Amino acid sequence: MAKSATIEESFEKLDKIVSQLEDGSLSMNEAFKLYKEGVQLVNNCNNMLDKVEKQLVVLNGSEETDDV
Repeated sequence: MAKSATIEESFEKLDKIVSQLEDGSLSMNEAFKLYKEGVQLVNNCNNMLDKVEKQLVVLNGSEETDDV
């Protein structure tokens, strides 16, 4: 099983995909494949950010109850 990409690696890959799509030299089929890959990367990044946000909410919530 392949290891998951970090968010930084995903952003780097997204940047490359955007550059390739903006270049305009790809066939429609190649561009569509890259677009689909980009959408999947964005979804994965959103999921990773959601997990971190939930952990921060839990940590901040536990800090607030510790102060009481």
